[in-house]
Amino acid sequence: MKDLFERIIKDKGPLGKWAEQAEGYYVFPKLEGPISNRMSFNGKKVITWSINDYLGLANHPEVLEVDGEAASEHGMAYPMGARMMSGHTKYHEQLEHECAEFVGKEAAYLVNFGYQGMVSAIDALVSKNDVIVYDMDTHACIIDGVRLHAGKRFVYKHNDVESLEKNLQRAVKMATENNGGILVISEGVFGMRGEQGKLKEIAELKKKYNFRLLVDDAHGFGTLGEGGRGTGYEQGVQEDIDVYFATFAKSMAGIGAFFAGDKDIIQYLQYNMRSQMFAKSLPMPMVKGALKRLDMLRSMPELKEKLWENTNALQNGLREAGFDLGTTETCITPVYLKGDIPEAMAMVHDLRENHGVFCSIVVYPVIPKGLIILRLIPTASHTMDDVKETIEAFSAIRSKLESGVYKRIASALTAE
Repeated sequence: MKDLFERIIKDKGPLGKWAEQAEGYYVFPKLEGPISNRMSFNGKKVITWSINDYLGLANHPEVLEVDGEAASEHGMAYPMGARMMSGHTKYHEQLEHECAEFVGKEAAYLVNFGYQGMVSAIDALVSKNDVIVYDMDTHACIIDGVRLHAGKRFVYKHNDVESLEKNLQRAVKMATENNGGILVISEGVFGMRGEQGKLKEIAELKKKYNFRLLVDDAHGFGTLGEGGRGTGYEQGVQEDIDVYFATFAKSMAGIGAFFAGDKDIIQYLQYNMRSQMFAKSLPMPMVKGALKRLDMLRSMPELKEKLWENTNALQNGLREAGFDLGTTETCITPVYLKGDIPEAMAMVHDLRENHGVFCSIVVYPVIPKGLIILRLIPTASHTMDDVKETIEAFSAIRSKLESGVYKRIASALTAE
């Protein structure tokens, strides 16, 4: 019999094998200072395109005031215990009511973390007789939730409605045999590519197939639709989404998330989501802070307008400079380049140290080998100077990548 840790020590995984070269710089980097368009990294100021603070609320004076007052009044511990036992307050109820009203649903339920909540919600919504049909590019939290499912699941090609329908046909047969139902899962906005989910087309299929629809709208909430109400509003199909999910960790610049839908379904989740039944309640500063942020979404449309002004300037400028942004139709701005992991590391080092631009780097196994994505997240805090400097920097590094400079640097470092 092997030692359990023998495999772990020998095989660090596709990303872990680069830990010695990458940790502290390319992965687990330390951005310091107030969350803003420019922060400190490695002792230098950099333009920060790697923070999901879409509406620039993280350090907004009004937000800081409410956060500070709530922390001073309640501390970070209150309320103690899980919601069902001792951690329930009128403010949690108020936030749920306002979230539900904002996204056009009958009821809502707060959860402590988006990832944890999604995994647990999927587990609660389906039984072993039910069938899950989900987009192959959905977020890891959805994949992990699906893995818990004891029944059958089918995955359809990303945003491919024909593939979805073929899998729905298989799902109908299986669900009928097992006397079960069907749950279809998509994202409102796919966080890597920046594409919107085909929610309108998926909703249309409800006329033909009997299924329920769960949508993870983490990146759409606050950025799309009337008043930032999300991708369902953007596409005019919010009422066709049976369970709507959004997180506070992006546009709301906080912690926590919520599910929204019909009252009966939300009540079921309240009494059956294990991750919330057995976890401490969301702390009061987070709750009161989220109420303030939600109020600002409703009352300050200029935040979303500024976000899209910056987004359009960045994306149009990059495209005019000849960069491939794929099929993004949201604020998420992926720049597609060709190269291997060592080249990507050399390129990003140059970008950060010599051009003062910090963005996320995405490589295999998240995307196919030979591809590099530099993902930029514009926010309402960015300026036109940030956009101009970044486009100039990207043009400079592309020239070096295509001429083989980074490959030579990477080869030299690998040989040492």
